[in-house]
Amino acid sequence: MARLLVKTEGLRDRALELRLGVNQIGRSPECDFCIEHPTVSVNHCQIVLSNDGVMIRDCGSTNGTFINGDPVREAWLLPGQTLNLGDVELFVESTEVNVAIPQFDRDRPRPPVVLPDGMIVCPRHARAQATYRCTHCHEVMCNDCVHVLRFKGGEPHFLCPLCSHKCELIPVLQPKRKKGLFGFLQDTVKLRFGSAGGRRKTKR
Repeated sequence: MARLLVKTEGLRDRALELRLGVNQIGRSPECDFCIEHPTVSVNHCQIVLSNDGVMIRDCGSTNGTFINGDPVREAWLLPGQTLNLGDVELFVESTEVNVAIPQFDRDRPRPPVVLPDGMIVCPRHARAQATYRCTHCHEVMCNDCVHVLRFKGGEPHFLCPLCSHKCELIPVLQPKRKKGLFGFLQDTVKLRFGSAGGRRKTKR
């Protein structure tokens, strides 16, 4: 990050670590950087740190702002320059601007667990059946997880708890039941009697 070093006797060994945006420098304790020196005005100058670089603006100071001995009202600062606020000398050590954008690792939804009978399990409730699926992130959820938004006089809206998009009902597939021996015998008996009855009706 941009950095200025104070070189004036009595104020040495002090560094000004500039922050993004406007940095107010002056004698006032309310300034971002307070320099207690009689030749520095209460609100002496502003140093603006942006993606374009570092710019200094004099705020109508009494004793002026100078870069390498030349008076300035507004100017860009470059590394290696000498900056004077009144009789206070500062060295421009760096004008680098590091804009760090934090990264947020968002947990991706895990693949849903499907039981042998075709039931989809809710990722947050292991014993509950997933009844809704998000149309945006495709997350599945049970009745307790889905967010219900109700409007007066209108139908409720079902929203995803992760991305707040619309959710749709998951079609429930009824598993086919395998017939046992008793069921197989019942069908066989019905078929025989049905066929015999049909033959008797034909004879009549």
